[in-house]
Amino acid sequence: MLQIENVVSDKGSKYAVSGGAVASRDDALVFIKTLKRKKKYAKATHNTWAMIQSDGTQIKNDDGESGAGAIILRMLERDGVFDHIIVVTRWYGGTHLGGDRFRHVQTCVRACLDALK
Repeated sequence: MLQIENVVSDKGSKYAVSGGAVASRDDALVFIKTLKRKKKYAKATHNTWAMIQSDGTQIKNDDGESGAGAIILRMLERDGVFDHIIVVTRWYGGTHLGGDRFRHVQTCVRACLDALK
């Protein structure tokens, strides 16, 4: 499991990104469960994730951060990354970020994808 903490901080919100190899939805759910064994991730406001299976099946979960899963999927698709989950974690800091939150999701995903290369 790859984890990069403190990727972005903005108006009190903090972002981290995690990633790892998965081959199915069940694998992805086990990955999330394992991630949430760390108390700080279990208490996070959002653990948004997505993956693309080798057969092209796309799976995502916004976990309350609507639209974030689609951003992760789009970036995985663009880079041709299959059978790998990316989870963007956000701890809400009390101030709404508006559209900046999508830019922060992109920054986190890019950090993870770059670390895979």
